[in-house]
Amino acid sequence: MVYLRMEKGLAFNTEDAYRHDVQKFVGFLQGQKQLTEVEENDLHEFVCCLRDLGMAVKSQARIISGLKVFFKFLKAEGFIDVNPALLLETPRLGRHLPTVLTVEEIDEMIAAIDMSKPEGQRNRAIIETLYGCGLRVSELVDLQISRIYADEGYVVVVGKGDKQRLVPISQVALDEIAKYIDGTRSFLSIKRGDEDVLFLNRRGGKLTRVMIFYIIKELCELAGIKKVVSPHTLRHSFATHLLEGGANLRAIQQMLGHESITTTEIYVHIDRSFLREEILMHHPRNKKKYSQKEP
Repeated sequence: MVYLRMEKGLAFNTEDAYRHDVQKFVGFLQGQKQLTEVEENDLHEFVCCLRDLGMAVKSQARIISGLKVFFKFLKAEGFIDVNPALLLETPRLGRHLPTVLTVEEIDEMIAAIDMSKPEGQRNRAIIETLYGCGLRVSELVDLQISRIYADEGYVVVVGKGDKQRLVPISQVALDEIAKYIDGTRSFLSIKRGDEDVLFLNRRGGKLTRVMIFYIIKELCELAGIKKVVSPHTLRHSFATHLLEGGANLRAIQQMLGHESITTTEIYVHIDRSFLREEILMHHPRNKKKYSQKEP
């Protein structure tokens, strides 16, 4: 874990995923071999097993990536003489366009919040912050009050690999946060160590990522939204709506904290898909074609 954090600069959640991936491989070996005795064929058999189980290609790729890092570490530290994962190929990932909510659907989610409940104002601030800043859910639950600079209109976010970035925050989100801090949060018995954490549960402790997922899921159900939505959907929606509004792709990259511009470029594809749909639906020539097909 120290190697992953110090040498690779990986976030805690990525470290945890890699650890579980190695444990999966250990389970596959069933005690027949030590990790230092693993050969290339063992890894290929494991990958074939993952495919036979019907595991998603993205999950396969992550597990293989974790194993490659692990065996590279063993080789670098002298535990093994030959890296058996050196020639292990990662399956190609197809580029899938993520689900995006419309502005109207996000408004419907916010309208579905029951403001009579103690957590109502907190949940409103959560949605406005997730969507207004395009945060990852891990960044949201770690957000600290001391890193909100309301006068300047920025928040300092700690992203993947403990990298910090400045993210603009809207006045709407700041107002909702201020109402939450002055209201419900001020009456909580806050747990030691969580005094500076912005979003807390009813017991005064830090919210989990799973809890944020359930909040989003419940609001979508109440709003009648049929799409498969997660907290990350609000991040996708943030980026897509910025692009549709004319924002520069490089600026969106910086706000999202993407290390590579190619990660951000997927939103160009979403925007083109949206434009094509709009043209097919509203262009007079296409409307004429569709009307001729109707019986």
